Amino acid sequence: MANLTRDEIFGGKKMTRALVWLAAFAALMGGTAASRAQGVDMRELMGGGPSFYRYGPAYQGGNYGGGRTYQGGGDYYGGGGPIPRQTVSYPANYAPGTIIVNTAERRLYLVQGNGTALQYGIGVGRDGFRWSGVHRVSAKREWPGWTPPKEMRRRRPDLPGHMAGGIDNPLGARAIYLGSTLYRIHGSNEPETIGQAVSSGCFRMTNEDVSDLYDRVHVGATVIVKN
Repeated sequence: MANLTRDEIFGGKKMTRALVWLAAFAALMGGTAASRAQGVDMRELMGGGPSFYRYGPAYQGGNYGGGRTYQGGGDYYGGGGPIPRQTVSYPANYAPGTIIVNTAERRLYLVQGNGTALQYGIGVGRDGFRWSGVHRVSAKREWPGWTPPKEMRRRRPDLPGHMAGGIDNPLGARAIYLGSTLYRIHGSNEPETIGQAVSSGCFRMTNEDVSDLYDRVHVGATVIVKN
């Protein structure tokens, strides 16, 4: 130390101080990246499109806020979908009020009788999540809360235990529950995903369409899912 000049001594201290600041900055950035990696991207989970957060994310800074309650106004329904609702001809061998989900067509039919049905566009399960069967409507909920099922929590342990109902909730404005299964016909604020294979097995509709269907069906109605 006695052989070092004053400039060398203080220059070394400056260098040490700079290295300390650099290490602290690297640790901070590493922690931020790790927290992002652990965060939940609901677009990835629910198959959302580019406007998933149109009305503000439910997931902010690691916390799930209660979704906003719908207070009226068409904008909260997320707009119309790419597949217009329409009345079509349909085989008369189903009782009026029966719901037919045709996964291959990505359409849902509500049988009206007299050889017609109301046709809706839907989003269906992605590869590995499509299914078929016959169930009955077991419940209906307006602005439902969402509790991720155990199977989903095992795949994604970072998910919340529960999300309050509201415009930010991935189940949208209405949910129609199918028997004792984990599946629902539910709304979505992502109209551009209607007609796509994006979900984990549920059937999504625009909020406008699912609200229309919700008002027309009753608990106990038969639901036939064709894969």
